[in-house]
Amino acid sequence: MKIALLNEFSQAPKNQIILKELKSVTEPMGHQVYNTAMERPLTDQDVPEAYTKENPRLTYLHLGIQAALLLNSGAVDFVITGCGTGQGALMSLNMYPGVVCGYCIEPADAYLFLQINNGNALSLPYAKGFGWGAELNLNNIFARAFGSPKGMGYPDGRKEAQNRNANLLFEVKKQVAKPLLEALKALDPQLVRECMIPRFLDCFYEGCKDEEIKAFVDQMAADPNNN
Repeated sequence: MKIALLNEFSQAPKNQIILKELKSVTEPMGHQVYNTAMERPLTDQDVPEAYTKENPRLTYLHLGIQAALLLNSGAVDFVITGCGTGQGALMSLNMYPGVVCGYCIEPADAYLFLQINNGNALSLPYAKGFGWGAELNLNNIFARAFGSPKGMGYPDGRKEAQNRNANLLFEVKKQVAKPLLEALKALDPQLVRECMIPRFLDCFYEGCKDEEIKAFVDQMAADPNNN
């Protein structure tokens, strides 16, 4: 499985903590982790000099765009994201077709979401409740999320009905939302362009399986005057 970690500016100072725990759990399982949004900025203060061209100030709105492109193109299979409370990233990702993001504050949340709802993203709070032992909670969350095959149902005997509902949710999102590229083209092009940072593009191009989405990313990444 290919897993992308997406952090925004307010919690980017914790990126290395989150990335370390995610890799320590998932890499021994054979999964591959990509750090596609923000790394730790130059200073923990939200000031212009904290950010660079390679590590710009991204918000949870940018995370939704990155996640939608990565998941819908097949570049990655799963996204771990979040923000201070986890709610902003959750709402941002769930706006898009092809993305079903759950909210997770403890290991049981991760396990039940993956078994019952069979989604492809989790949003965590990285400020609220993030105190002593936070890295242990992260480790346990990732172990429960990725330590078992997903979509097996819970409790026993519910797999068929729960998988049917999970698949229907993906289909309902397709019907009630704009197609992905139509939605992204309706946004301010600058917002989309700001997502096209080197780490994201490396991950996207390595795994992209959709030529139409690839052409859109090519355009956004290469032409700053594109509208």
